[in-house]
Amino acid sequence: MKYTSISSYKAPISAFLGFVIRGIEKLSSSIFNRTPIAHTSKIKKRLSKQQKTILSGEVDFYKKLDKRYQEHFEHRLTTFLRTYEFIGREGHAIDVRTRVLIGSSYIILTFGKRKFITDVFDKILVYPDVFLSTSTQRKHKGEFNPKYKTVVFSWKHFLEGIHTKDDNVNLGIHEFTHIIHIKSLQERDVSSMIFRRGYQRLMNYLQNNESVRKQILASNYFRRYAFENQYEFIAVLIETFIETPDEFRAQFPRIYKKIKTMLNFNFLHY
Repeated sequence: MKYTSISSYKAPISAFLGFVIRGIEKLSSSIFNRTPIAHTSKIKKRLSKQQKTILSGEVDFYKKLDKRYQEHFEHRLTTFLRTYEFIGREGHAIDVRTRVLIGSSYIILTFGKRKFITDVFDKILVYPDVFLSTSTQRKHKGEFNPKYKTVVFSWKHFLEGIHTKDDNVNLGIHEFTHIIHIKSLQERDVSSMIFRRGYQRLMNYLQNNESVRKQILASNYFRRYAFENQYEFIAVLIETFIETPDEFRAQFPRIYKKIKTMLNFNFLHY
């Protein structure tokens, strides 16, 4: 008698589970505009001891997660660090700390998404301080250049963003928000669809509620840079959501809820 090995069943079982997950995602996103299954990796990549020490010491978001979510965070961060190229400019040396802290900002922002890796960008340039932008010929602290698939940071201002926790200015979150915004317009995965749909609903809500627009301007809660254009507006809103969620929720509960839905944030205190 010929026996079929267990391993021969793995592929069809895996394909079936993938089909089920995608079906649940589509149903949930259509009805509730959210995906309940963000973290599915069974075999998780691990950080080195040095990388984990930096992560545990400097990233508050990670420290507040329970052990299960911490493992998912480490897996995603490891994947990120293996995917994207880091390049130092004007003497900034790309060390382990630079990579871990910048990568962590991206993982925080996309932690509610199942598909978090994108080819909208492929490299990260890091300057020691403000730099001359080749696209605007002005000094910048950070920028995202979709043409060259490059995100650029001033390391000085990036660190200020993550270590000053209550000023609603976070350079890493801000620039990476531009990336997931562009991703939502170019890609068709469920997470991109949820962000894109949520963004449109937010814009419609604001457009149809003049009193809310006036309240936003009068509050001075969102920094003025938010009103440069629609891309800066959503980037500043999400910076604020990440940095001071309790105050955001108290002042603008409906906008807060829409941002939470866009990011699929259903963990910690969000």
